[in-house]
Amino acid sequence: MQKVIFPLKRTLCAVFLAALYAAVPAYASGDHADGHQHGENTDIGQAGQPDKAKRTVTITMLDTMRFSPARIRVRGGETVRFQIYNAGKVKHELVLGTQKDLRAHNAFMQKNPDMEHEDDNMVTVQPGQRSEIIWQFGKAGTVHFACLQPSHYDAGMKGQVAISGRLPHDAHDGHSH
Repeated sequence: MQKVIFPLKRTLCAVFLAALYAAVPAYASGDHADGHQHGENTDIGQAGQPDKAKRTVTITMLDTMRFSPARIRVRGGETVRFQIYNAGKVKHELVLGTQKDLRAHNAFMQKNPDMEHEDDNMVTVQPGQRSEIIWQFGKAGTVHFACLQPSHYDAGMKGQVAISGRLPHDAHDGHSH
């Protein structure tokens, strides 16, 4: 009987270690436990290079659960520097994403309300503070942004970036095709 128990313990230990090693790469890549990712996202564009930002847009976060402005227009391929200012008395954040990703991330944040963001496409901003996101937009369409602090998204703290056309070929942001 002793010989059966020892291999069983060793097998359980091996299974545990294999599960642990499998989880480490997912955590290191910026995924949350629910599988959504942070950082580079080709559906909405990608992190921009500061020297390629030709335009700065200031977005103010308000305790009325609104962004000002809440609608922004850009051209495909354009790199924009977003200066984000929290004019309120509570913590806010700005997260760029698809509607689907923002809804999923909002559900995750409801379960993890103390999480703060400092990834390429998202920032948490304390009251009276400023931060920035530099973002290069891709194809024509809509990129959404929202505050995912508990109850802020549901209260309507959302906005949109409308992407139209492409920049002229000579205005590309340094990438090649």
